[in-house]
Amino acid sequence: MDRGLNKQLFDRARECIPGGVNSPVRAFKAVGGVPLFIEKGKGAKIYDVAGKGYIDYCMSWGALILGHAHPEVIERVREAVGKGTSFGAPTKLETELVEEIRRAFPSMEMVRLVNSGTEACMSAIRLARGYTRRTKVVKFSGAYHGHADYLLVQAGSGATTLARPDSAGVPADFTRHTFVLPYNNLEMAEEVVKKQHESIACIIVEPISGNMGVVKAKEEFLRGLREICHRYGIVLIFDEVITGFRVSYGGAQEIYGVKPDLTCLGKIIGGGFPIGAFGGKREIMENLAPRGAVYQAGTLSGNPVSVTAGLATLRILSREKAYSILKKRAERLVQGIREHIGKLEIDALVNQAGSMFTVFFTREKEVCDYETALRSNTEHYARFFHQMLAEGVYFPPSQFEASFVSLAHGEEDIEKTIGVSLVALERLKN
Repeated sequence: MDRGLNKQLFDRARECIPGGVNSPVRAFKAVGGVPLFIEKGKGAKIYDVAGKGYIDYCMSWGALILGHAHPEVIERVREAVGKGTSFGAPTKLETELVEEIRRAFPSMEMVRLVNSGTEACMSAIRLARGYTRRTKVVKFSGAYHGHADYLLVQAGSGATTLARPDSAGVPADFTRHTFVLPYNNLEMAEEVVKKQHESIACIIVEPISGNMGVVKAKEEFLRGLREICHRYGIVLIFDEVITGFRVSYGGAQEIYGVKPDLTCLGKIIGGGFPIGAFGGKREIMENLAPRGAVYQAGTLSGNPVSVTAGLATLRILSREKAYSILKKRAERLVQGIREHIGKLEIDALVNQAGSMFTVFFTREKEVCDYETALRSNTEHYARFFHQMLAEGVYFPPSQFEASFVSLAHGEEDIEKTIGVSLVALERLKN
């Protein structure tokens, strides 16, 4: 495989960009080797600067549910750019996108558009604090809700120990208001909330995690959190930045039938362009400026190009059979990989939620929390990743990220990937 040009560009980038990348996971540090520098994408494939094509299951970390450069989205974007790229003033398009989001997510009675998933989560938490007049936040191990200081934390040594910073540059004082609890452990959540509820503003949770690999919440866990929050007047926030419009048109909350107070969205609602959103109960959302006292702003919020791409994407997704097609293709792919794992008797399993999946190299019977995920064999994943890459299939360059099937992945792509996975697993076993 000719990686020379990719290496040249990586060396050049490292001279002027920290680590040579603008987001850490892109550097391939978790799997080793030289990252691909992408020249273009079309349909289910990306092409690096050397001209080699790869079937892509990263899909801009889930944002490109229609695949790369969908013609209908590109056409709408061309029209939007021709009218101007940014106004810093209201547009009709913003309202149309919010109305579409509200139709899909009935729990989001009012919505504020922002520029990223990080902004959405950060703003939702600030709003919850302003609304409840409390300070503390509960999150769960393995969840990534963006890079706000107080969310870059890891669990302390005890069940009620406040979190400590997980990144240099974050003062311990910034994280002293954050509790980190085990995912899918309702008993511990009840214990902590019972003791600390007078100071807890919100519980933020991914109903289906995509940031420790794909890990589903247990139904009783989400329903239990809903009941706890209702009982103690705590705001329940669902981070659906990944799962919103991905696992179903109405997100994970539609699947579980659990209604949060606030929801955070991102990725897909921009059709590949930067955007995010948060929204929920009217009585909470009306606390935002300019109507209320909780400040939140952004010059590029509701950017007309991002909103146009998002509207085009959601309208395509709302058409009949989009999600049944996604589910069918993902199930076929996952089934094929599982069959190879079983045949070769490899210590591995595949978690799946809709069109999301993760191959875990582990002896565990199931992966349902971060602690179990961490016991996965990351060296085996790295070898598997590079074997797949060598055969023209691009999986996320980390054991703890989700893979995504798009509507652009055809049966031929799926079958080729299944065949390549057999080769990769056989080489791993040998």
